[in-house]
Amino acid sequence: MTSPERGTPRSLKQLESLESMEGIVQAEHSAPSSRSLLHRLPKGALVHAVYPGVLVAVTIALASSWLSQHYGAPVMLFALLFGMAFHFLHEEGRCVAGIEFSSRTILRIGVALLGVRITAGEIASLGAVPVLTVVAGVATTILAGILLSRLLGLSRIFGVLSGGAVAICGASAALAIASVLPRRDENERDTILTVVAITALSTLAMVLYPVFVGMIGLDHTQAGIFLGGTIHDVAQVVGAGYMVSVETGDVATYVKLLRVAMLLPVVFCIAFVVSRSGGARASGGTRLVPLFLVGFAALVAVNSLGLLTAPVVDVATDVSRWCLVTAIAALGMKTSFRDLASAGWRPVGLMVAETIWIAALVLVSLEFLA
Repeated sequence: MTSPERGTPRSLKQLESLESMEGIVQAEHSAPSSRSLLHRLPKGALVHAVYPGVLVAVTIALASSWLSQHYGAPVMLFALLFGMAFHFLHEEGRCVAGIEFSSRTILRIGVALLGVRITAGEIASLGAVPVLTVVAGVATTILAGILLSRLLGLSRIFGVLSGGAVAICGASAALAIASVLPRRDENERDTILTVVAITALSTLAMVLYPVFVGMIGLDHTQAGIFLGGTIHDVAQVVGAGYMVSVETGDVATYVKLLRVAMLLPVVFCIAFVVSRSGGARASGGTRLVPLFLVGFAALVAVNSLGLLTAPVVDVATDVSRWCLVTAIAALGMKTSFRDLASAGWRPVGLMVAETIWIAALVLVSLEFLA
């Protein structure tokens, strides 16, 4: 680490205090010379500090996407595993600042852009039953995560993180929630562990749940509500829904997007509680309303008004995906296999229990509210 005496650029030190640049750390580097192009650019010192680590994270994201397309495995899982293989880059050297930047700032950009996938009209078209089911599922699953985490001897913060990931939208929710939680030494390990377990459980659900809804005799609409209300990641919901029928796939997708919409109030509530408890000061001064949540809400509103064309939505969705995969790669580089192994079986057991809980709740709601 470079000490102030060795000459950290003053502009970079000033930028470190900004919430939008949260995660920039003082890493060993050389300042851009006065004759370089970076010196002439706005925020040139910042770009000089972060570009090596960002390039590594983007490269891992590209490789992971290629493998995912060719072998059909979840891209997030590939990004995590490849990132962890390059953990040594986060220990020291020029890549540290860029890895931190990717895991925080690029992550928040990706989460904000998720808002283009949601409109108020799509939510209203679902009717009361799915909305009530989703709200109850999200709230009770997070509460169940908090309670079960205490019974299993885990931290309450991990219960919130895992419960929110299971209840809302898997890896994306885990990343968004982790970004507003108080800073702890275990944060990165817990986030990576949550993403790994959620990805595995979501893939398993995509295979088993379509068979299950046929066995218990749900119609196409009910099957869509169940699949969209229980499977963790958006891609797996789409895959499972259209395995059953086009109608089931459409309903499942809308219900899942409703769960994604719950990301805004949930992360806002968590940020509020953290701020009130003093955790925000410990984590570096998190704002009561993080800027990426404001961006998320604004994009939902703009998209609901029909101001975004289909090509714009498609581009924003692709950018969001690349940002999230890049952030996952960076988180992987911040975590070692040894740290994950030291966590034991209890975190995975907690997420399995949360998955069973939300599935049972949705089934009960279909029985008594339909």
